[in-house]
Amino acid sequence: MISVNDLRTGLTIEVDGEVYSVVEFLHVKPGKGAAFVRTKLKNVKTGQVFERTFRAGEKVNRAIVETREMQYLYSTGNEYVFMDTESYDQITLTSEQLGTATGFLKENMNILVQFYQGQPIGVELPTVVELTVTHTEPGFKGDTATGGTKPATTETGLELQVPLFVEIGDVIRVDTRTGEYLSRA
Repeated sequence: MISVNDLRTGLTIEVDGEVYSVVEFLHVKPGKGAAFVRTKLKNVKTGQVFERTFRAGEKVNRAIVETREMQYLYSTGNEYVFMDTESYDQITLTSEQLGTATGFLKENMNILVQFYQGQPIGVELPTVVELTVTHTEPGFKGDTATGGTKPATTETGLELQVPLFVEIGDVIRVDTRTGEYLSRA
């Protein structure tokens, strides 16, 4: 048990039987009344973010989340298979568990998988991945009326906006947090 006064960004806690990661916190001491801690919590399993206020000094359980490096092997329909790089054990995660991460996964890519009480609850991708463009319309010189971008599809099926000069076969760098084009590789 830890006091809510000791909360910090990135800490994982257990509230009402669910595991949450602290996104934001603020200690508030109003001129009148008791102090409290206003937090923004992210559900580790669903990714849903909500705000919750705790009374100062209130206790919460700290959730011990284990992180292991695993290699993405392959997918079969809705399931994605990962292998532990140390023990060579394999686990299967569904696309619901992975969420938007499925658009960034390439075979033989190493990622961090988070476990809570022995069960996989989420993945942590590298900040930037390099993906090959498999489909995009040709860009015409001087065609900048739409802001200079066009839709493109990558080898993983991810669809995003890229500059007009990007062609099929180009390798691009994509930010996994926002899903936006960064540069050519």
